[in-house]
Amino acid sequence: MCIKPYDFKISHKIFQEFQAVKDKIEQIRQVHAQFIHGVVRSVRNADERHELEQALNIAEENGWHDAVRAVRLILDGRRDSGILAGLDEEDRAIITGILEGLQNPDALPKLDAVADAAFAAPGLASMIALAQRGDVQALRVLADMGEQMTACGGDMAQISGRFRRLIDGERDQNRLTEGMSSASRTLMLSILEELAKLDAH
Repeated sequence: MCIKPYDFKISHKIFQEFQAVKDKIEQIRQVHAQFIHGVVRSVRNADERHELEQALNIAEENGWHDAVRAVRLILDGRRDSGILAGLDEEDRAIITGILEGLQNPDALPKLDAVADAAFAAPGLASMIALAQRGDVQALRVLADMGEQMTACGGDMAQISGRFRRLIDGERDQNRLTEGMSSASRTLMLSILEELAKLDAH
């Protein structure tokens, strides 16, 4: 059966919209890759739970009550889709990423990839702002994240290498982006933009 031109246009539009949603989900998961991996490790190894609890406490303080509730259900052994009830788009992407990662480790987001700056910058800026105010848990999370990012090398290591300077109040974009790749520079400039918004409040 021949596909009419308008049918093709509609099908192509639906495909594009589907791909856009899929890409957004992947970007959200990439931003929270460390967290997703941490939950999966904690499910498989109880010794990892203490560190995860600290991350969950920070997440709750930042208003992630629904996501934390879902994670605790996963830690208690739940695996059904009922735990997704009431989650917004971002939380749902993270929790489904955890569930898929528990079923298939290959489905976990890569730890050495740089997420889209539009998604990564707000979360990193918020954590840096908390650390600047002396939040011990935020400092600890950034330190752990920095170690893991440095171990990955490349763009991730370039960003993590500037965490301390950002926490200390450095905001000169030329100094902070010196020697960076294009991807790292874009993310750093987005972080600085988000920090400027937070500083203005």
